[in-house]
Amino acid sequence: MHDHARHDHERQHLLELYLNDHLAAAYGGAALARRIARTHPTTTPDLWRLAREVTEDRDTLVQLMNSLGVQPRRHRMVAGAVAERVGRVKLNGRIVHRSPLSDVLELEAMRSGVQGKLALWRALRRVAPDDDRMCARLDRLEERARHQAELLDAQHAEAAERSLSESERAYPVYPPKPVAGCL
Repeated sequence: MHDHARHDHERQHLLELYLNDHLAAAYGGAALARRIARTHPTTTPDLWRLAREVTEDRDTLVQLMNSLGVQPRRHRMVAGAVAERVGRVKLNGRIVHRSPLSDVLELEAMRSGVQGKLALWRALRRVAPDDDRMCARLDRLEERARHQAELLDAQHAEAAERSLSESERAYPVYPPKPVAGCL
């Protein structure tokens, strides 16, 4: 019995770490989604919807954590928001202004975050208590994450085409000059 209690305690501890790690990412993801909607040249109502949904998903994660007896750690929330701000500093060839690559890189980061969130909902579905309402909620969250990923994929394709072609005009690539003695 003692080993069983220790195993339950360890399992709960691992669940707390896992969910708080995802919560940190969710805070950073919500900030990134808002910035994408605000700054991307092709901002559409879909990007504003994405920003709202990502924030709702983060809040839902907190609710699920509470229902599973997991305490959200405030320092993790702050760390996620700070990480998003630090992520704005990129080696993209521009110091003060946004590079054309900023849109592509931000959409890739957001897509990675949505993929992680999708994995989270699937993992929770496997360990959720026998609670039909929670399982149905996780199913809806999983479906929404798939739709978010599709939207981000489409936005990324457009941004890559736009940015890389703009970058090519802004930074022309010249063929290397022949070096004497080389063919």
